[in-house]
Amino acid sequence: MKAIVCRKFGPPETLSFEEVPESSPGPGEVVVSVKAASVNFPDILVIQNKYQVKPPLPFSPGAELSGIVKSAGEGVTTVKPGDPVIGFTAYGAFAEQCIVPAERLVPIPSGMDFRTAAAFLLAYGTSHHALCNRANTRPGETLLVLGAAGGVGLAAIEIGKVLGLRVIACASSAEKLAVCREHGADEMIDYAREDLRERIKVLTGGKGVDVIYDPVGGASTEAALRSSAWRARLLVIGFAGGDIPKLPLNLPLLMERSIIGVYWGEWSRRTSVEFAAAVRELSAWYADGRLRPHISETFPLSRAADALSRMAARQVKGKIVITVDG
Repeated sequence: MKAIVCRKFGPPETLSFEEVPESSPGPGEVVVSVKAASVNFPDILVIQNKYQVKPPLPFSPGAELSGIVKSAGEGVTTVKPGDPVIGFTAYGAFAEQCIVPAERLVPIPSGMDFRTAAAFLLAYGTSHHALCNRANTRPGETLLVLGAAGGVGLAAIEIGKVLGLRVIACASSAEKLAVCREHGADEMIDYAREDLRERIKVLTGGKGVDVIYDPVGGASTEAALRSSAWRARLLVIGFAGGDIPKLPLNLPLLMERSIIGVYWGEWSRRTSVEFAAAVRELSAWYADGRLRPHISETFPLSRAADALSRMAARQVKGKIVITVDG
């Protein structure tokens, strides 16, 4: 089979497109014939050995895929060959076949194609877990989404609207903000041109925001936290901007604000019942037309390195999907 291979840690251009041996499932594992896979920011970190998951070399990157079950290992009873599935794994998705633990597979929602399925679970699962489980949002609260035009950002906007929140989207260009508006954002802040704190003050009448959804990090984190309300919650999703903020702890103390970590992948492994319920709810919202994954570009498997380069340059709106033939 063909696969994208990382033989040494480095930027996307160090990856190669190779013929590799076909996969065989072990106990509790499933081999999925990959139809599509999506690019996520942690993929960039994994190939540079900068992520908490550190696979042994050589390996194929890619954490999110859709496809058809080819074979199942000993003890697997939840899926069978021929089943269409979404899979999430630490790495291995940028290949014609991928081994996935059976508990990390879910059925593709009715009416969803493979491309959409590959772009669905990680972004919407992360945002659902953040807003529903970690922040415990309430209708009428104001949600500020940093990096709002990215995959998890757009998912947070849509889920925020489903939950009855007022959503303020922050992005670095008018083009990106237009996509945020299309996905339901109530207000926009272009933090390349506007002062973030002043705009938050104006848009909230001086009250501040109740929940901050932050997949970016960097200087915007502290500015947003300083512009948040009494008992606001800062959701730490990731650091796509590259810099991990060092926050003054008087900021949470003085206004009883909370800084809350969100690690959807680990949560999904630890809480199978709650995870399954979340997937059912997201699938129902999709079926009702309330969630609309935004796929800005597609690349063939042979050009997965180009797709990763676009993600590294922060040139992505929504999700990039890699399609696999065969």
